[in-house]
Amino acid sequence: MIINRANLNMLFTGYKASFQNAFAGIKPDFMPFTMEVPSVNSVEQYAWLGNSTVFREWLGDRVIQNLALHDYSIKNKSFENTVGVSRESIEDDSYGVFTPLMGQLGQDSANHPSTLIYDLISAGFSSKCYDGQYFFDTDHPVTNKNGNEVSMSNFQGGTGTPWYLLDTSRVMKPVILQKRKNYNFVSMDKETDDNVFMRKEYVYGVDARLNAGYGLWQLAHSSKETLDAAAFNDAFASMQSMVGDRGKKLGIQPKLLVVPASLRDVALEIVKAERGANGATNINRNAVDVLVTPWL
Repeated sequence: MIINRANLNMLFTGYKASFQNAFAGIKPDFMPFTMEVPSVNSVEQYAWLGNSTVFREWLGDRVIQNLALHDYSIKNKSFENTVGVSRESIEDDSYGVFTPLMGQLGQDSANHPSTLIYDLISAGFSSKCYDGQYFFDTDHPVTNKNGNEVSMSNFQGGTGTPWYLLDTSRVMKPVILQKRKNYNFVSMDKETDDNVFMRKEYVYGVDARLNAGYGLWQLAHSSKETLDAAAFNDAFASMQSMVGDRGKKLGIQPKLLVVPASLRDVALEIVKAERGANGATNINRNAVDVLVTPWL
């Protein structure tokens, strides 16, 4: 290829198309339980997290409900992924061999939020959410009908492989994906760029600004107990009995069982098999959907 601006622009267009096509081909599995929020600042405050309201019969003036504020924020982080292509490879018409590499950049970019989301979930036993407790904990503070503080749990205990039961039916979600700048494919291919002038190398890369954080712990229940019908039933009942401040019933409806590949067979047996091992009707059949994810 003759190195000139027109040809380099054409090359960039082709590489970008490969990136975009590969990016679009990825369908992240975390979307059912993740709330995507646009960001306009370096740090976004979520002081309203955990607040809920209640309807009352309208007698006389309206009663204004004072919402408690929490000190919870998510700070955007910058991420990049960059590759170099030898100018001599372009001159020798070998540029086509790099097209799959640009496609891989697209796939890696589309998958990157999955690493953020699932790393966050895995860290939920030792990372704090909006109420100051670990996201998966046995003593989240709420108030009862008398206004006294009591504890609610979204962690079943145990020491084995974690599994997760989630309510994905709400506008609010257990996890927040905050995006300040979406994944952008760019190049440094001018003769005056240092990488070209000093090293005869064209540079192509992707950058983005985003981060993930915890949403509502009430919508997520985790366990490290052995995944079996008894543990599943206990977690399901625990979520449905969840109450908020002033003892308000939250109406939690577990919808999704999330497991790593090592628990796939057990999870499917519990909620998809027609009958149990003893031949009895499986009362949990289709009680929830199952997500077996490679990211845990």
